[in-house]
Amino acid sequence: MSILKHPLFLVVSALTLAIYFAKMAAVPLPNWVAFYLSDVLCMPIVLSACLATVRIAKQNNLISIPLGAIMALTIYYALYFEWLLPHYNSRYTADIIDVGLYVIGSGLFYTFQKRLY
Repeated sequence: MSILKHPLFLVVSALTLAIYFAKMAAVPLPNWVAFYLSDVLCMPIVLSACLATVRIAKQNNLISIPLGAIMALTIYYALYFEWLLPHYNSRYTADIIDVGLYVIGSGLFYTFQKRLY
C-alpha cells in the first residue's frame, strides 16, 4: 500500500490540518493540543512523505529511512524552527519542549516505519 494512502498517515495528516484550521478560526483548544500535538506529529508526517518520495524515485518499496538520516532531519527541523526562525520572525517562539516532541515523533517513525509501511 502506498504510504501516502495508508490510513494512519491520512489520520495523522487530517488531525494536523484540523488543528491548524481550528487555530485559524480561533476555536478554543486544550493547550496540549494547540501547542504540542502538531509538534509530535510533524516529524512522522515529514518523514513519511520523504520515504514515499524516495521509494517512488528509486522504484523500490523495500527502502527505509536510516536512523542517521532521521536524526539529521530532526536536528535540522529543531534548529530551523526552534532556534533560527524565532530570531527573524515573531510568529515563532523557541521552545525546548518542541525539540523533545520532534525527537519523540522521529523515534515513533523509526520504530514503526518497517511495520506500517
